[in-house]
Order: sequence, then C-alpha cells, then structure tokens
Amino acid sequence: MKALLMAAGVGNRISRHLHGQPKCCVEVGGTPLIRYTFDLLARKGIRDIALVTGYQERHILQALEGMAFRRYFNPFFRVTNSIASVWMAREFLASETDLVIMNADVFVEDSVVDTLLTEQRSPVVIADSSRIQDADYRLSWSDGLLRRYGKELTDEETTGEYVGICTLNRRYVGVFKQMMIEWINQEDYNCWWEDVIYRTVESGAKVHIQDIAGQFWAEVDYIEDYQRITDFVAGNGTVSAPPHSC
Repeated sequence: MKALLMAAGVGNRISRHLHGQPKCCVEVGGTPLIRYTFDLLARKGIRDIALVTGYQERHILQALEGMAFRRYFNPFFRVTNSIASVWMAREFLASETDLVIMNADVFVEDSVVDTLLTEQRSPVVIADSSRIQDADYRLSWSDGLLRRYGKELTDEETTGEYVGICTLNRRYVGVFKQMMIEWINQEDYNCWWEDVIYRTVESGAKVHIQDIAGQFWAEVDYIEDYQRITDFVAGNGTVSAPPHSC
C-alpha cells in the first residue's frame, strides 16, 4: 500500500491560531503532525508516500526535512478545491498497488492504520459512528454501504462523521483517476477529492464504510480539535469533547 497526503489548503477555521503555519504543522508531542503521520505510516510499512502542498509549503518541507517522499504542488490552492490537488499528483495514481488517500491535518492513533492495512473492500470511506451530534461532514450508511452524505444531513439522518481518509484497492485506483481527470476536463475545480467517490453512490456503485468508533482520531479544524490531540498524546486520560460545528 502507498499513501497520498493532501496538505494544500489554508484552513480558515483555525488559521488565526496558527501564525501562518499550515494545519498539518501543529506540534504533536513536540513533533509536527505531518512528520508524526509520515513516521506512523513508515512504521506500518507504508513508505511510498506522496504529498500535495500549497499554502505555506516551506513550513511543511521544513517539518519533513530528511524524509523521502514525492512532492506535488498546487499553485491554485486559494481558488480551487482538493480535486485539483489530486490532479496535480495524478502520475502517482498508478494501479500497481493499493492506495490510502488522507487529509494531512488528520491525526490518528496507530490502530487506525492497522485497520486500513487489513481492509479488503474498495473503495472504503473511514467514518466514526460515535460522532453524530457534533459531526462536521456527515455520512449516512446501512449494511456497511454509504447511502447519503453532506453537511446538511440532520442528526436523525446521520450515522457518523467522515474521518478524512479513504482506501482504494489497485483495481479501483485507475477508475478513481479516470473519473477525477474527467471532472477536471469539465472544469469542475470546486469539489473535494472525496466527491469523486461519493457521487458514484448516485449511480448505484457500492462505497463501503469502515467504522472506527472507539479509536482515537481528530481533524485539526478548530483549536478544540488540537487540544483533544495534545491531551491524547500526553496520555493524561483526558480527552476533550469534540467542538460544536460553526
């Protein structure tokens, strides 16, 4: 398995707390989050890693000094969404091996990567059924298959929160790449890379859900998210409640 990490965005909801740094450069136990993630993936045997940068790239490159990875740059990060970032890394989307795509501002504990490595289905969206009331991007699933998605889902319609990670087996990587290129050719620059997977549900395709409820993760969208991560890493037994969506 190889990994593609998305780190081009500005992160407007927390940027005022970060003094010009990208979200993936917040310190986790004295180590930048992006370097923590690279180290975690490497420990689990995932060493073929690509990274798409954009906003304040120099901080990310400094955080990863001495580490091997393929670097892609999205110079249009302020005016496009993450599908354009994936397009910049399209050459990495070969079909010779399975692929995990994740947003670089997501912190996960070790066991989450173990879950990814044992997954046999494809495509798989990682979600957390314990996060409903305060969920940001919401998913609805049944029988392990995605049915609906979107921030507008009500609590009653929501089964859990999207974690920021998807896995694709080698057969699906090529399908994903072709769909992404077609959208870009149609000048659809303002959608998320995940939408390439989500929207296949509308045509009857199967998109699988892996529920990681009970395993720790947090996406650095709010300062409260970062506090939850630091509490978890400190190992003091206190994990703050998720923040309410703005």
